[in-house]
Amino acid sequence: MTSDTVISARDLSLTFQTNDGPVHALKDVNLEVQKGDFVSFIGPSGCGKTTFLRVMADLEHPTDGQITVNGISPEDARKARAYGYVFQAAGLYPWRTIGGNIRLPLEIMGYAKADQDTRVQRVLELVDLAGFEKKFPWQLSGGMQQRASIARALAFDADLLLMDEPFGALDEIVRDHLNEQLLELWKRTSKTICFVTHSIPEAVYLSTKIVVMSPRPGRITDVIESPLPRDRPLDIRDTPEFLEVAHRVREGLRAGHGDAV
Repeated sequence: MTSDTVISARDLSLTFQTNDGPVHALKDVNLEVQKGDFVSFIGPSGCGKTTFLRVMADLEHPTDGQITVNGISPEDARKARAYGYVFQAAGLYPWRTIGGNIRLPLEIMGYAKADQDTRVQRVLELVDLAGFEKKFPWQLSGGMQQRASIARALAFDADLLLMDEPFGALDEIVRDHLNEQLLELWKRTSKTICFVTHSIPEAVYLSTKIVVMSPRPGRITDVIESPLPRDRPLDIRDTPEFLEVAHRVREGLRAGHGDAV
């Protein structure tokens, strides 16, 4: 592990105890995520992608192995406000304005009012929602609500952004647009991003590193370092280089299914 290592997992396993017996969600996961990486996690439903993200966020606790975030435990990282978390649904409070929703974690953390105002305006501009501060969530499209959710996660300026399939419920045109905006945001902020997705094109388009996971118990079957340049127009998806990476992801998913049988 180097000083630039943000996430380090060693022989990580997690078993849930249920009324129907144990569920092995993660098994012997080993991974390092470096500062500035954009890492996508892809695999079939129930393979442990979201569980792994929740372990990073101290929302779930491993039953075996070790994990550190910025060299400390997930619990200490959470207390140090080391990350922002974006859920599958935008999760905005309907009785609060967009500005009020973004301001909420800052209020909870005790930021001064002037500092709150400055941060809200800055992140609204980052996600291209300047001028929408006084709107309510129901007045925004689904894509705009997700951008507001990302702004909320960015408001306290954590270096790590954990994103759990934030665009999965959106139509393809909106999703493409938000993928472009997210890459631009990543370039401008140099944050480390861990991103859960079911979409092969999305994973390949966004990522510097793609982590392919097997069906339960979730294991890592492949880690693909992307050869694509960091500047990626949408039409890069038609290039042989892109299709080659996508093919490797698809093969990794197939191999994982074969191992699980």
